[in-house]
Amino acid sequence: MRHHENQNRAARGFFCALALLWAFDAWALSAAAREFLEISKALEPVHCEKRKLRREIALAEAQGQDSKPLRQRFGALDRDPKTAKLEKRLAQLEPRVTKSGDPDDLAAVSRQHREAFYRCE
Repeated sequence: MRHHENQNRAARGFFCALALLWAFDAWALSAAAREFLEISKALEPVHCEKRKLRREIALAEAQGQDSKPLRQRFGALDRDPKTAKLEKRLAQLEPRVTKSGDPDDLAAVSRQHREAFYRCE
């Protein structure tokens, strides 16, 4: 039983260290990259819905069906004031992040985009 408790304690310690490393890694990013990641995370559900609608529109058009209702839903997502404001800020931050001197910025953005892509599927 004692061996099992030591293994549990070691596993907890490992995961705590991993969490601290992740938190430290997040603060190693530039302020622009942190803001970019926060906004991207907030917009993830909208981006997932847009990706889904793009596929549905392409499929409807390939099958000769009416895609107008799907296009209207897509347009409504873009017209949402909160979404539009976040998208505008994201567009302002993008050049700063891509030109950042911190190599961790682009790696973090790329990692978040990959993870978001797979969460949407």
